[in-house]
Amino acid sequence: MKLIRPLAALVLLVASALPALAADAVFPPGLRLGMVPLVGLNTAKTFPGFESEDGSVKVLITELPPAAYGEVVSAFNSNPAGANGVKQDKIETPAGLAYFTTESGKAGETPVRRYSMIVPGAGFSGYVAVQIPENAVKIYTDEAVRQMFASVVTRKQVSADEQIALMPFKITDLADFKDVRTLAPGSSIILADGDESSGYESKPFIILGVIGATPQAADDRARFAQEAALQIPGVRESRVTMSEPIRISGQQGFETRIDGVSGKDKTPVTVVQWIRFSSGGASLRIIASAPREQWPTAFTRFRAVRDGIQPKG
Repeated sequence: MKLIRPLAALVLLVASALPALAADAVFPPGLRLGMVPLVGLNTAKTFPGFESEDGSVKVLITELPPAAYGEVVSAFNSNPAGANGVKQDKIETPAGLAYFTTESGKAGETPVRRYSMIVPGAGFSGYVAVQIPENAVKIYTDEAVRQMFASVVTRKQVSADEQIALMPFKITDLADFKDVRTLAPGSSIILADGDESSGYESKPFIILGVIGATPQAADDRARFAQEAALQIPGVRESRVTMSEPIRISGQQGFETRIDGVSGKDKTPVTVVQWIRFSSGGASLRIIASAPREQWPTAFTRFRAVRDGIQPKG
């Protein structure tokens, strides 16, 4: 009979721990990296990740290029002891071996504890940054953060619907593009025939995004559009072949086409940039690229996507 109380206490202890152990990882919308957030943290309203109700505890989750993980691993191996008060550590996770740092700092005048973690993903590196004010470290301890990091998982893909829903506009026509990938949650997305592993440049793709304040005067808009087109990342030996104002969905716009080469194989490509100007707020910028021999067919698909973009609400 004397064993009943200890046994009952053990059962209660195990039962109370099970929800935490069995909790499902939460993936911020549009991301392939998720984790089990600590108690008291909910999905953040203004950034991808989690935060406390008062916003003082923040867990930012994002994706970095795949090479970022290897660079961090090399940095850890070359200086395993850390430096300047930064503590280095690593931990096994369902996603792979994660490397993380712990340090103290300030957010304005508030003393905080900061953690940064990186983990490998399929075609990307998962990155997590945590900030906890010193007055909350007794609740959100080093060990608690470590256990949260240990729950990190990745998923192979995010549904097209989930990614498109994050954009500030509706995309009603995907023009048979099968690969949909968020570049920056809520601000840019790519639709492609290729994928990350094979590379996008050798096949048609289109990037939809929003940009900040744009010029209002016609001459300034023309100059702005041409300069932006010539600075498109990944396109080299660029030459403007056409640049003129047009109307896009009833709004003032500008179309610029360039010829150039792209990718490690120097694929000859034709690129079109459309900017749909807004008199206030963000303007829509569309960049579409196709190998030159595929351009006529691809351009028809690009226009279908462009003309199918509608405002939300």
